[in-house]
Amino acid sequence: MGKIYLVAGIDTGVGKTVATGQMARDLRSRGVDAITVKLVQTGNDGYSEDIDAHRAIMGCRFPEDDQGLTAPQIFKFPSSPELAARLEGKTVDLDRIRECVRLCADQHEVVLVEAAGGLHVPLTKDLLTIDFAAAEGWPMILVTSGRLGSINHTLLSLEAAKARGMKVAGVVYNWSEGTDPIIDQDTPEMTRHWLSRWGYPPVVVRLPRVTSNPAALSGVDFSPLFPNL
Repeated sequence: MGKIYLVAGIDTGVGKTVATGQMARDLRSRGVDAITVKLVQTGNDGYSEDIDAHRAIMGCRFPEDDQGLTAPQIFKFPSSPELAARLEGKTVDLDRIRECVRLCADQHEVVLVEAAGGLHVPLTKDLLTIDFAAAEGWPMILVTSGRLGSINHTLLSLEAAKARGMKVAGVVYNWSEGTDPIIDQDTPEMTRHWLSRWGYPPVVVRLPRVTSNPAALSGVDFSPLFPNL
């Protein structure tokens, strides 16, 4: 079975979709058979805009996309999965997610599962994203930025992972418009410090400014997040 990673953000809009696509593209460029899955897609009807964004960055599609395996749960309302499902008279089908991720892992070396928002986003009334991923044994890659206040959200996310015994492969640090240069320099170093203090690899991969065409971005080395590949 392939290795499965949860890619989570410190909040919505931090850039985890671009980061997920870039990581998958980098892995594939190094000969690693990687695929991406969207844990739960909300705000769409019958398709996943995040999977489409991954594929545009990666420059390829997969049979699993047409089989519905890479976007196993899609809901129309742009909200938490729990609320979006409830508004349709449904609940998030966790078994369907598990099965689809497993089938992808059977066929590929690495599966990057992009979360819907942050770690404490509810999948069901009684289950948070982080608890689902921890129970599945998925290591986490956390996506953050240098926006004012992000260090708090970053460390809270890492501490929550530590409390649940989750493995953390590292952090992707996204460029953010308007970030103070002093904060921009300090945040990655502070993040490395706390990763190390909590027993995690002190890996922070910086993602530069992404233009209107994320597929044009090149030169980012994500290999420190995947040292055994």
